[in-house]
Amino acid sequence: MGKLKLNLAQLRQNLHKSPELGFQETKTKETIAGLLRDFGLEVYEGAGVVGVLRSGSGNHAIGLRADMDALPILEKSTHGYASKTPGVMHACGHDGHTTMLLGAAQRLSADRNFDGTVIFLFQPNEENGLGARAMLDEGILQRFPIEEVYAIHNLPGAPLGQVSTRVGLMCSSESLFEIHIHGQGGHASMPQVGRDTITVGSEIVQALQSIVSRKIAPGAGAVVSVTEFITDGKRNVLPGQAILKGDVRARCTEDRTAIETYMRQISDGIAAAHGVNVSVDFRTEFIETVNSETPTNAVIRAGRAAGCDTIGDRDPMSFSEDFAHFCHEVPGCLLLLGNGLNGTHGQPLHSDTYDFNDALIPIGVEFWVQLVKDRLPSNRLDR
Repeated sequence: MGKLKLNLAQLRQNLHKSPELGFQETKTKETIAGLLRDFGLEVYEGAGVVGVLRSGSGNHAIGLRADMDALPILEKSTHGYASKTPGVMHACGHDGHTTMLLGAAQRLSADRNFDGTVIFLFQPNEENGLGARAMLDEGILQRFPIEEVYAIHNLPGAPLGQVSTRVGLMCSSESLFEIHIHGQGGHASMPQVGRDTITVGSEIVQALQSIVSRKIAPGAGAVVSVTEFITDGKRNVLPGQAILKGDVRARCTEDRTAIETYMRQISDGIAAAHGVNVSVDFRTEFIETVNSETPTNAVIRAGRAAGCDTIGDRDPMSFSEDFAHFCHEVPGCLLLLGNGLNGTHGQPLHSDTYDFNDALIPIGVEFWVQLVKDRLPSNRLDR
């Protein structure tokens, strides 16, 4: 039990070579489940993979989450473990997150220097904001009564192994919108005969920018971005149909709701002025990630115990995290772990040359071990 010795860097690189998109992580799940069983854990497979490790007689349980999906990106790296799957790449470090958590499972199963239960959560499809919800909908918290939940995300451009987190809002929500404009196409030489949806759409694009600049409080951290403008127009054909697609980030539910309301008002008003029809679809898959105080304080203690430079009051991040759905159900904490400053390790997340820093793996493993010892000590007093 727990005797298997892993080359964790090699494991991470093997995962990197064989990336899989969200809800398609078949081989990745097989690898994870097989290793957890080799370590002596109980293993449950569903949308994701869950490993259960018990020690002592304590009845407290904590959850540790890693994501395992890749992105639809064509990798341009030149190292020997670049993706072997064209158009799919681990460009966000989920291969490293998975490896660090597997390394922690190996260490903890061998030492068992804790009292209670550790639930290892390997989550699919984080990138589309659907994996955590899928595991929750399977009844993961009913089957495994986790009291606190934790997750690591690497952070390029931060010093190697630096732990940073905060109490309260950690990551923004992400909402996706589509605005469909239905007008009347026509000949480019006679615009007065039709109802040109490019003109209407352009007005809507410009007006949407007034939401953040004039309707949301300064400093709120909200962002409204139109990312696609699609029409059925041609060389000399004015379009009768147009679709605007985009992305909204918000740091609180109230701002997110207000942005949706203003978006509908603006679209309806401009459409009415031009005599066209409009429909707005606004959906939120990534809610705001909010860290609870007790788990966050535990992360700060564990970071220091692991010898990491630890920051407990960092600024919130504008990106979104599917882990938010776990934090919405039980107290939790997302922390960032510096991936390094230079070269590919400093490349932005989702870059086609990004690479997880293998030097971070032992640091992440040690952090997880220290956190488990903090939350499930052998002589536990509730903290």
